[in-house]
Amino acid sequence: MGLEIKGFIETSLLDWDGKVVSSLYVSGCNFRCPFCHNSELVESPQRLATIPLEKIEQFLLERKDFIDGICLTGGEPCLHKDRGLFDFLKRIKDLGFLVKLDTNGADPECLARVIELGLVDYVAMDVKGPLDERYDRLSGIKTDLQKIKQSIKLLLAGQTPYEFRVTVVPTLLDVQEIEMIAAELAGARKFVLQQFAPEHCWAESLRVVKPYPKEKLGKMAEQAKKTVPNTFIRGA
Repeated sequence: MGLEIKGFIETSLLDWDGKVVSSLYVSGCNFRCPFCHNSELVESPQRLATIPLEKIEQFLLERKDFIDGICLTGGEPCLHKDRGLFDFLKRIKDLGFLVKLDTNGADPECLARVIELGLVDYVAMDVKGPLDERYDRLSGIKTDLQKIKQSIKLLLAGQTPYEFRVTVVPTLLDVQEIEMIAAELAGARKFVLQQFAPEHCWAESLRVVKPYPKEKLGKMAEQAKKTVPNTFIRGA
């Protein structure tokens, strides 16, 4: 079975800092994050049309002087490692485009494979929270934290450019948790604090939660910079 793309944002300036990309969404995820905005990709992907790969290729090639590459996101791309993920990434690379992979880090073997094969130019790994019992509340499942730690270690030790990012959800994360996450990522090249957006959250209870003010996020970033100097805020 070939990789099925269920969402296609033709041009994005937001998904890869400094790059113009097409963002492609795969279905399915092994997490059930309560703050997820893409629940339809997980719960009912059959309702979404599959975008032909030929259409994506044609779009990219016609704009090769403008589009730098793709961002493959979801859902969780690594769930498709036996459904054409590697072949698809090679296909995009062979066309001369860059590839950014978004992942939750729950499959370090898949992550290691795409890096080993030279199929990705940038990785964005979502770290949901401190690497303890609180993680399950943010991922929505019983999480194998050893696998999350393996993925973090893999990126920290490798040469592939990457960022770690966390969505800062009020009621779930505060300054202390951000400090703890940063400590786990000590030595990282880049750490991004993403502003929480309550609209369309999977958990209805979070849809009425107000995002942190930019000033509060700034204080969190300053604390995180003590262990990850290259810490940024996105979306605030």
